[in-house]
Amino acid sequence: MLKIILPTLLLIPTAALAHERTLFTAYTSLTLLLAANTLSWLAHPNMGLATHPHHAAMIDTVSAPLMIMSSWLLPLMAMASQRRLKDEPTINQRAFLAAIAFLHTAILFTFSATSLTMFYIAFEATLLPTLMLITRWGAQADRLEAGSYFIFYTLVSSLPMLTALLYLHKTCSHTSIALFFLHPPAPTLQWESHLLWLACMTAFLVKLPLYGVHLWLPKAHVEAPIAGSMVLAAILLKLGGYGIIRLSSALSSYTTTLTTPLMALALWGSVMANVICFRQPDLKSMIAYSSVSHMAMVIAALMINTPLGLTSATILMIAHGLTSSALFCLANITYERTGTRILMLTAGLQLTLPLLTAWWLITALMNMAMPPTTNMLAELFALLTLCSWSPTTLIPILLNTVLTASYSLYMFITTIRTAPTPTTHLSPSHTREHLLLALHLIPLLLLIACPPLLTPH
Repeated sequence: MLKIILPTLLLIPTAALAHERTLFTAYTSLTLLLAANTLSWLAHPNMGLATHPHHAAMIDTVSAPLMIMSSWLLPLMAMASQRRLKDEPTINQRAFLAAIAFLHTAILFTFSATSLTMFYIAFEATLLPTLMLITRWGAQADRLEAGSYFIFYTLVSSLPMLTALLYLHKTCSHTSIALFFLHPPAPTLQWESHLLWLACMTAFLVKLPLYGVHLWLPKAHVEAPIAGSMVLAAILLKLGGYGIIRLSSALSSYTTTLTTPLMALALWGSVMANVICFRQPDLKSMIAYSSVSHMAMVIAALMINTPLGLTSATILMIAHGLTSSALFCLANITYERTGTRILMLTAGLQLTLPLLTAWWLITALMNMAMPPTTNMLAELFALLTLCSWSPTTLIPILLNTVLTASYSLYMFITTIRTAPTPTTHLSPSHTREHLLLALHLIPLLLLIACPPLLTPH
């Protein structure tokens, strides 16, 4: 564990001291080495238990895939941001690289925390660098408003969880996740147990986000730079799912009284988010609403609290993280050449950027969970989980599948195949961009050959 966290922390002085000409090259090379080193965690299934290299950090089969994905995306964020930052002063480039290194360190601490107190501190520590990415390197004037939405929703929703953690520490004299798993706290009153569970879940449901408290996400995505969109969609949303997994095993008040309304809201919200995608003229806003839809399926699978539900949610989080990050990269590549993200104004890219058309097609097919992709496996497991809980859920799930396929094809056809509008000459795609997209999609194609790598034992 320390062999990853310490070099990640050292990326901050590396960004500050590296030579100007080799800044991005050195940073990307070092982060790629760290990402390759984290793959060793997949070779040790930990025998279904957590390994404790330190009393404050652990790695198990739930946190390892998420930590590997976050490490894998760190060099990709630097690669995707090179064109955006090339005209800025060197000090701004160094500050950007240091910010994403600090953000990645906080994410690793969050996924490896052994106590709920440490988890909360690391969970909140991700806010500052993310806010810096949105408000400092955002491209539009509304980025300050988007940052305010992001901070307001996240901080307000985290206060009930802080109160619940203080109550748990007072009654149990500890906040250790392992001890809660072995001996869950047992409040004397049923309403007290339900209130405690809801207080802890509120922060995670807003972070995922649950439909109805999702308004911060599209605004943050639209205003954030490409690195901010990648880390929001691929990693920060997964903190909510990871928190639900940890808290559901620690708190014993998991009853149908609470899960049924949340299940209904999640399934209904998934359908509504898909419908909203058809009304979005902005490409990044459409991808953001598709994230709301996919994360609603994660919430529904986790609310059932079964091993198959945990498996489907974990695989879906990994598959969605890489797919949505690739979609945002494609949207950014389009924006850098056309100067707009309006779907109708980016039409006809097949004629001007034919090589990117293949990447658009592959990513759109993955987003709609076409076989044989990891996304298809995740949604199949989610379908089995929800139908075993209640056959009635088959209706919104099938409707959700049809709508996802429809807006994915609509996005691809409108952006690529529609007759082009009069535009200026567009520069061809670069090798860096093809490598960036390949490093997103190749892992998804390889994981389908060995799904147990992502399966919590």
